Amino acid sequence: MSFDFDAYIPGFRKDLPFLDGIETPWDITGRIEALIAGQITRQDRSEYRHDGAGICIHRRALIETGAVIKPPALILEGAFVAAHAYLRGGTLISAGVRIGPGCEVKSSLVMAGSTLAHFNFVGDSLVGRGVNIEAGAIIANHFNERPDKIVRVADRGRVISTGATKFGAVVGDGSAIGANAVLSPGSLILPGTVIGRLELVPPVGT
Repeated sequence: MSFDFDAYIPGFRKDLPFLDGIETPWDITGRIEALIAGQITRQDRSEYRHDGAGICIHRRALIETGAVIKPPALILEGAFVAAHAYLRGGTLISAGVRIGPGCEVKSSLVMAGSTLAHFNFVGDSLVGRGVNIEAGAIIANHFNERPDKIVRVADRGRVISTGATKFGAVVGDGSAIGANAVLSPGSLILPGTVIGRLELVPPVGT
């Protein structure tokens, strides 16, 4: 199947042409380590610091002491990663993104100008441009509580099985997720959506 990325993150493929040909968000997150690793080899060493083990950071990004970054990771110009943030499982942190203290980002793309305030978890997700995620908000990526762990999404009136047991969300450009909100696995959030503080976005089918 094909997925309409532009309905959530307009110009997604134009901004990230190395993802062209990958049809769904869960295909991206499922392959993200190899995809990011491939991009790291293409980054100009005059602009990026390469650690030789799969971490590539723009020379005008700021990483505070105490942040933990595991390869592969690609961090673009003007990004900020605070102390005690934890990036793992393949991450792309785009230009101007702010990752606050105590945030965990796993197997995800965070696009330009977005902010994770602090103590957030973002798992196996695509976060669009200019998204604001307030303190304590969670993008869950796995159904621990039920025997059927396959994640499903509801897109344009269709319920679609991702075939994956780990997939978080697609968060559209300019969305705002309130403090301590929870997005269930498989959430598709249209651009400009406001999720209230303490709000639960329920899983598909409930």
